[in-house]
Amino acid sequence: MAGRVEDKVAFITGAARGQGRAHAVTLAREGADIIAIDICEDIPGVPYPGGTREELAETGKAVEALGRRARTAVVDVRDVQALTEFVGSSVAELGRLDIVAANAGIAAAPTTVAGMEPHIWRDMIDINLNGVYHTCRATIPHIQDGGRGGAIVITNSVAGLHPFANVPHYVAAKHGVLGLARSLALELGPDNIRVNSIHPTQVATPMADNEATHRMFRPDLENPTRDDFLEAARTLQVLPTPWVQPEDIANALLFLVSDEARFITGVALPVDAGALLK
Repeated sequence: MAGRVEDKVAFITGAARGQGRAHAVTLAREGADIIAIDICEDIPGVPYPGGTREELAETGKAVEALGRRARTAVVDVRDVQALTEFVGSSVAELGRLDIVAANAGIAAAPTTVAGMEPHIWRDMIDINLNGVYHTCRATIPHIQDGGRGGAIVITNSVAGLHPFANVPHYVAAKHGVLGLARSLALELGPDNIRVNSIHPTQVATPMADNEATHRMFRPDLENPTRDDFLEAARTLQVLPTPWVQPEDIANALLFLVSDEARFITGVALPVDAGALLK
């Protein structure tokens, strides 16, 4: 079924690569124009490099190659003013806003509450929780102004539904995002704006595939390899896979923002290969 979001406009954060790019390409293939941002820099304390300006530009080109319009910019979701200004100028140019994918977020190196530097906690909450709030604050008025309803999907995690040791700041942020999504579903329902969250297990992106994550999954090894990590990660799911692909998350998002899900709101949808069953 083609054209499931035909002529709609979607705003996506964290779009330089990984899940964000998969969202942009999937929605563009189904007929949407795309507004895409990314911070395009490394975050101190985050154990893998951030996306780049070149990668964000590639996302825009991939959208345009599908015959859709793309607006991209380097914006930090912690900067609510810059976020609001870019969303506003983009909506003025593209004419509307229908879909929001609040996808930007960071993963964490393993640590404890007692051993964590305060700036590590602040950065996690500022990006993974406050950044989602900023995204919603900047975009909701434009969806409301359109008077057509719309859909917001927040990228969460299995950690938003189940606690894990040694990543307390990540778990706290993701639990907070779940509460925000559910509250927004109640708040925006009268405007026919649906709000849902997606809760992936590990996804095959640099956020999961890095040395710190390898060590977190295999603390018994001095120098764990990628294969060691994948072997351990496979045991966490019911289905025989160590992780899911960005496109698996994008397909779930496409369903949630399409008319096929027009009466689905306030849902926390796991895309976890059965990890939450364990």
